[in-house]
Amino acid sequence: MDKTQLRQHFREVLLDMSPEDRCTRSRKVCQNLIQTEQFAKAGTIMTYLSLPHEVDTAEIILYAWQKGKTVAAPKISWQQRHMIPVEIKTLETGFSTEVAGLRNPVRGAPVPFEEIEMVITPGLGFDKSGNRLGRGSSYYDRFFSNDGLKAVRCGLAFTEQVVDKIMVIQHDVPVDMLVTDETVIYFNSAKS
Repeated sequence: MDKTQLRQHFREVLLDMSPEDRCTRSRKVCQNLIQTEQFAKAGTIMTYLSLPHEVDTAEIILYAWQKGKTVAAPKISWQQRHMIPVEIKTLETGFSTEVAGLRNPVRGAPVPFEEIEMVITPGLGFDKSGNRLGRGSSYYDRFFSNDGLKAVRCGLAFTEQVVDKIMVIQHDVPVDMLVTDETVIYFNSAKS
């Protein structure tokens, strides 16, 4: 399948999942992530704010705060087509609702790239080599290409979002690890 067909396939997979199943399995993904050494060692994490059909990151964020970690979320600049990591201290207020229900922080101190130790990234799909299929706008690929960013790149997905191979192009940046409701897969031993 080409990227367009694969995106449609993954959207259908996510839409077919019941809210109860998504909630239960999101908790498994979160538990698998917070048990990793990479998450435990990271003092500052950046994580996406979940869309309704994605792995829900709220449990990760709450746990990180309980452990005294700094949590950043991507603030999207639509005009400049890039993301700025900003610190968030609540999930209740301080967000605008943007394209397709995306929550975008409206305030928060920018977090320097070099302070971020883990970036938790969404994806419509991932392959068994760490390649990520996003929504097609390349926001995360551009973010990952920043020279100051040395963070572990961690994808979150349900098991059905993992396929053998995703076609990639030159600017696509893979993740270092992938956490699903069933397993944790490491792709880059230098980051472990």
